[in-house]
Amino acid sequence: MSSTRNPASSAAPLPDRFDVCGVTPDGAAWLASAGTYPRSTLTLWEERPTAPVVLPCGTAFDIVNVPAIFGRRMLDRLWDEGPGSGPVAVRRGRTLLFSAPGTAQRLPSLLEWEEWGAGESGGFGRVDAIPPLLCHGVGDAVTVPALRPVAHLTSRWLVAPDTRHPWLPGPEILVWAAVRAARTAASAAVRISIFPPADQDAKVYDVSRRR
Repeated sequence: MSSTRNPASSAAPLPDRFDVCGVTPDGAAWLASAGTYPRSTLTLWEERPTAPVVLPCGTAFDIVNVPAIFGRRMLDRLWDEGPGSGPVAVRRGRTLLFSAPGTAQRLPSLLEWEEWGAGESGGFGRVDAIPPLLCHGVGDAVTVPALRPVAHLTSRWLVAPDTRHPWLPGPEILVWAAVRAARTAASAAVRISIFPPADQDAKVYDVSRRR
């Protein structure tokens, strides 16, 4: 099944035309499987499809939580140059990248190895080009968007769950995407152009490309 996703890359609230109807019954079942009582979660969504739900991390998925703009840059890199992404949501100005279980434990050490910590020299480097990446794994819980969008809420899906067994990126792929996004941000900071920026609303993601 092929579907389109249209994440914006500006700081403005997400427009209502974003495709969030791709949350399928199989996708909802996968999300519910993360909790202790999947049937109760599914029953809640059947009765209140516009209700967000708090789900634990560490079994069905981990989550990498980054500021919205940088998260969208990572998402663009994953789709334009990489293997695609798993489900992705936005909530309260943050981008939530669903990742393989275990990512939250391994990602910080990989980032440290990539010298994303504060540099000893104190000079400008790629470390300064990105915000901290927050990792949610075993022992953490997150609020996921509702299956059906609510007009006045900014919490919604950018790439909606649509299968019981979604492909999820691991820590190595997310480090790669973060490095690429940082380089993109650094280039944008020094680029001078007389032309207006491209229409980011033209961006679509073909879910059939996901591994």
